[in-house]
Amino acid sequence: MDKTLGLCRSTEDFGKGISMLALRLFAAYEFGEAGLAKWRGENWFADIRDAFPFPFDLLPAGWSWNLAMGAELVVPVLLVLGLLTRLGALALMILTAVAWYAVHAGNGYNVCDNGYKMAFIYLLLLLPLLLQGAGKYSLDYLLFRKK
Repeated sequence: MDKTLGLCRSTEDFGKGISMLALRLFAAYEFGEAGLAKWRGENWFADIRDAFPFPFDLLPAGWSWNLAMGAELVVPVLLVLGLLTRLGALALMILTAVAWYAVHAGNGYNVCDNGYKMAFIYLLLLLPLLLQGAGKYSLDYLLFRKK
């Protein structure tokens, strides 16, 4: 019986660690792609700056563009490493919430209509990373775990 319980616990620990790693890697890929698209593309934030919620509407469009691009390029690296994961997830959640509000909210839910479905999915993807952290297979775990 003790062996069975031990196996269940170790399987559960492994599963939690792998699932958080998978979430981190998927989020890193998705947001990294968006950051690279901004890096290669032209700033279109000037066209929608007035739709940004306060206080983001106070920033010049170029600053907003560079902040968004920077977050989408730097945070994915942190997510892959599992370093400062909660802070990175929070930054991406704020970025996603602003995108939802400024770009997608008025278009309904459907992705085909540029709706908010993907923003909603990204927020749900980031929520466990914010609340639970990076998991066992991360630098956060190695550096900040309670011994």
